[in-house]
Amino acid sequence: MDGWDNVNAVQRMQSYIEAHLNEPITLRMLAKAAGYSPWHAAKIFKALIGKSPFEYIRAVRLSRAAVRLRDKDVRVADVAFDFVFDSHEGFTRAFSKEFGLTPQRYSQNKPPIKLFIPNSVREIYLALQKGETKMSESMKASTIFVQVVERPARKLILKRGVKAADYYAYCEEVGCEVWDVLTGIQQALYEPVGMWLPENLRAPGTSVYAQGVEMPLDYAGPIPEGFDCLDLPPCKMMIFQGQPYEDADFEQAIGSLWETIKNYNPEIYGFKWADEDGPRFQLEPQGYRGYIEGRPVRALNT
Repeated sequence: MDGWDNVNAVQRMQSYIEAHLNEPITLRMLAKAAGYSPWHAAKIFKALIGKSPFEYIRAVRLSRAAVRLRDKDVRVADVAFDFVFDSHEGFTRAFSKEFGLTPQRYSQNKPPIKLFIPNSVREIYLALQKGETKMSESMKASTIFVQVVERPARKLILKRGVKAADYYAYCEEVGCEVWDVLTGIQQALYEPVGMWLPENLRAPGTSVYAQGVEMPLDYAGPIPEGFDCLDLPPCKMMIFQGQPYEDADFEQAIGSLWETIKNYNPEIYGFKWADEDGPRFQLEPQGYRGYIEGRPVRALNT
């Protein structure tokens, strides 16, 4: 039996879970979808996903329940039963353990939380096969955490390239010292980022990819020579964060998250892409925190 047999079996289990998320799901049902015994189905699911089938189901249900509480005027008890929790109390315990606050408090205040967005095991395996013969330990559990954050009106100090569409081409055009300059700018709101600029933020004859740092709207300090400064409107950013990875796996970590974003449907969680609202950005890849990107979104009801 080769690796693809197991990958396809786990993919069938993932698809079954998605189709029956609001119904009781047993291991026997998943095993039937996989075409294996319950013991073997559970074993390969844990090996490739990094969670047992029921840990995975619970995490997905809790994230979908959180979205329902965030976007709808619903009772916590109704959401609990919709997502197959036996009681209001059991749902509250599970939600609090997962997100660090009760569902009642979350529905009232709606703070940003890390949602569990599972990646397709087939997409993970395809990405890894480009440069790996097997999944490394750091890539097995490819859970992608997603949260939506508010960005205020702000300024953006950036260094443009000419034709660059990615980091490597950008460094060839403008050099790699830009990052050091950005890191030295005082009063920055966040850490420097690499970014892909939408057409409405690009100057004629300049690149899609650039590097920059966001500043307070009232920033009146110096702008480094050769850099531009733009005003950005307030917007919502959907932040994707992969699992921590070994430094040697950074290309696979980035590729896996890119594949997730490419195929991700934000409407599941009440949003739509809004690329014209600001730059899509990437933080400096650092294995201990996982690879992180942000992409602008708007709520569907706006």
